[in-house]
Parts: sequence; structure tokens; C-alpha cells
Amino acid sequence: MYLTKEEEQILNGEAGETLRQAIEILVALGDIYGADGLIPIKSAQIAGVSYKTIGDAGLEWISDLQGRVKVPAILNPAGMDLEDWERLRISPDFAEKQKLIIQAYEKLGIRCECTCTPYTLVGFDVSYGDHLAWSESSAVSYANSVIGARTNREGGPSALSAALLGKTANYGFHLDENRVPEVSIDVECSLNGSDYGALGYVVGKLVGSRVPLFHLGNIPDADELKSLGAAMAASGAVALYHVNGVTPEACRLDFEEPAEKITIERNQLDDIYESRRKACREPELITLGCPHCSAAELEQAAEFLKEKKFRKSYGFLPQGNLQNVILSRFGLLRKAELRLSVIPAWWFLQLLIIILASW
Repeated sequence: MYLTKEEEQILNGEAGETLRQAIEILVALGDIYGADGLIPIKSAQIAGVSYKTIGDAGLEWISDLQGRVKVPAILNPAGMDLEDWERLRISPDFAEKQKLIIQAYEKLGIRCECTCTPYTLVGFDVSYGDHLAWSESSAVSYANSVIGARTNREGGPSALSAALLGKTANYGFHLDENRVPEVSIDVECSLNGSDYGALGYVVGKLVGSRVPLFHLGNIPDADELKSLGAAMAASGAVALYHVNGVTPEACRLDFEEPAEKITIERNQLDDIYESRRKACREPELITLGCPHCSAAELEQAAEFLKEKKFRKSYGFLPQGNLQNVILSRFGLLRKAELRLSVIPAWWFLQLLIIILASW
């Protein structure tokens, strides 16, 4: 793996121990995956935030790091609501450790909004062809597929290392040859809304980590594409997909049609819905917002509840700095004359609607 003179000096410790550790991690990954060198990145999204995930060892490692990130960087969701953890009955010991983790990241110049949809934030714009170092599976899928940026699914240490250096190893989805579709998905039914999540769930299981090329009869919007990619990342390990005539690389590049073809029919999606109904006929907890909801999805949720009558109450829980966006739509819910409570949300939600009711 080729290193510039400056990079060799960093690896030799001439720029300090923090950067030496960072480049050592990236060089090790580059050697494993056959990278030819390091490339500049535009931004980083960093996992390994929850104390439950990284523990005392992770906290100690992050706390010992020095310096500031070289590119815009943001955290993935943490292990609790950072503002109202007491009301949510988080233990003081856990909360203290979690706060120390956030403070350690902040010290390095990392934004701490804690989101899995960083592409929606002001000042964190991403464009076609940008190289990134992102961690969260749905964010990686969205960046690669919907935006046409380039990122592997980074682990927490490698994403943090890339942020500190402003570079990442040049392998995987940073390379043209690894972005070519490997299997064609022909969808022989009309799709709308949640159908895209069901489709992703089916296809993810079928294709694993390969790159699918979809042929759809509908033109999905950005939120539907987000749902499609998130579901494939959950049921499989898809980090990049293309939609013929829709996603940027499918529109700009002349891909050859893959030899392998899979046909998806309506009954396969219906089976997914039916399996969910059988698993929980009378749900007590319904969550929306993983991945975090867009403003349009919040509007849709509010409209759905408008003029609906429920036998029991439900709570409406916004997360952190996105609270104003949600509360701007709270009036729609007020018009429905429902009893609502507004409190901060769990770490993984932008919106949580709890409905203790029959449907």
C-alpha cells in the first residue's frame, strides 16, 4: 500500500500518537482489502457511541485521543436520550459514562446530533462522487445509492480514524469496479409507501451483500428509497443498490444488465405483511423513525392520526434538536383532539408513536 512521505511520517509517529494510531488502523484495513493508498474524504459518520456497545475500554481509548477532526464528522445515535435520561429511567451510572463518551467525541471536534440520517442536516451536505467514511448501514446505503457518493460501511474506530486524518483507504465501494450491479431485480407489481420496505426485506435475504439493479414500474421518492435500502441492509448486507432510471449512477453510467435475474411478485410482499400480522395481531408498541424520519414522513404520520379515534392514549416523542420540526406538525395532531404527551425520545428515534389501542 503506497503512502506519501507525509503519511509515512504520520505512521512513524512524527505527528503525534493519535494520528499514528489513526493511520495505523487505516493502513491495516487497506492491506487486508488490497487498497493502493489513502484518498481524501468529505465527511465521516461515526458509530461506536453507546456505552453499552463500547464499554469502559472504548471510553478510555476515545478519551486519550488528542487533536481535532480534519473533515466534518458526526456521531451515530447514542445509548440513551442525552437530555431527559432520568425521566426515561436510565441508570445514573450508565448516564454518566454515556455523557463522558459524548464529551470525548466533542473534544475532537465531532458534531453530536447523534443521527443515522446525517445527509438531512444543514452543513453536512454530500454530493455525487464524494468519498466518505460512514458507519451506519442505512446511511451508507443512502449515500452510495441515492446520492451516488462513495463509502464502505466503516466500523467506529476506522470512521473516527478517517475523520482525524481526513482520509480513508481506497478499496471496496470507493472503486468503480465494485459498484457495478451483480444481480437484476424485476418487480412485477406496483409499489407504494411501505411496499418499498417490504421489497427491501425480501431482496436483502436473496442477494446478501451483492449489488442489485432494480427495474420498477414506479418512481420512488427519496424516503421510499431510504426504506428500500435500510431494509436490504437489515435483512441482508446490501450497501449499494441501483434503480434503473432513478438513482444517479443508473442514470449516468451505461451498466450492462447482470446475467442473474430475480423476479419479485406481489404475493411475496403480501407474505411479509401477513407474517408481521401473525407475529403481533394487537401491537402495544409501534415505532417510526429507524432510520430517522424526514420532515415529510413526520407530516405523513401526523396526517395519518388526524381525526382518528383511539381507545387509549399514546405518546409523541421527538429527539433532541429535531424537536422543533416535529412540534411544528403537532398542531395537526391537536386538531384530532387526542390526548398527547410530548417528551424527548430514545436514542434511536426521531419519532416514536406509542399506540396502545386496537386497530
